[in-house]
Amino acid sequence: MPPRGLNQLTIGIKGAGDLASAVAWRLYMANMRRIFMMEVASPLAVRRGVSFCEAIHEKRKTVEGVSAARAESVEEIARIWEKGEIAVLVDPAWLSREKLQPQVMIDAIVAKKNLGTTKSEAPLVIGLGPGFMGGEDVHMVIETNRGHNLGKIITAGSAEANTGVPGTIGGYTAERVLRAPLKGLFRARTEIGDMVGCGDTVGTVDGAEVKAPIAGVVRGLIRTNTDVPQGLKLGDIDPRGDKSYCYTISDKGRAIAGAVLEAVLRVYNT
Repeated sequence: MPPRGLNQLTIGIKGAGDLASAVAWRLYMANMRRIFMMEVASPLAVRRGVSFCEAIHEKRKTVEGVSAARAESVEEIARIWEKGEIAVLVDPAWLSREKLQPQVMIDAIVAKKNLGTTKSEAPLVIGLGPGFMGGEDVHMVIETNRGHNLGKIITAGSAEANTGVPGTIGGYTAERVLRAPLKGLFRARTEIGDMVGCGDTVGTVDGAEVKAPIAGVVRGLIRTNTDVPQGLKLGDIDPRGDKSYCYTISDKGRAIAGAVLEAVLRVYNT
């Protein structure tokens, strides 16, 4: 039986990048406070200014007034909840789910494929983006592709296939994305929020320069001293040049998070 009251729902989220964090933030703001997020030991989030996975490194991360804290064990999660915070723990195999028995499980890794999520993990299992089949491996799928269907809840079928093309911002798509020119160690020469010109060096990978393809603000950047494979997304440049966008949830994140909230209410607000 589910707990009495939405504020007693236990919600597990796989991943703690920017979209996962937008979802956690929206659910928290809807007074669902028993949230735990499972991450890898070295997250590769680009939009770190709005990603709760930063708590893995910094012990605590605040996004638009909501704070998450790193839990060193499953037993520590209850203490974090008592403080009114979201719990983030290193748990790439999602083992904490077995102990916490959540009523809602959300796969927000956005890997463009299913890494092992099944409907048996919780009474309500939600998958973000392509790779999931609504009604089969998850109960509901949330469309993550920008466009008319962004945020659509799919109960039978899958989300649109990955296009490989970033969404348009300020008239730019792929041009605004920074990628690793080769395999190696990334070292940043800029920080999130810095303004750069076209051709400025944002960082290096084993000495090879990563240059800004357009002018704008560094909206996202992975952590310095990270080993990266060739082609990995290292960051993105926002041509609009508004530094506040580096630290606020995106329109896409808000749309997806709102859809997840609706999905939870469809099942538990009866």
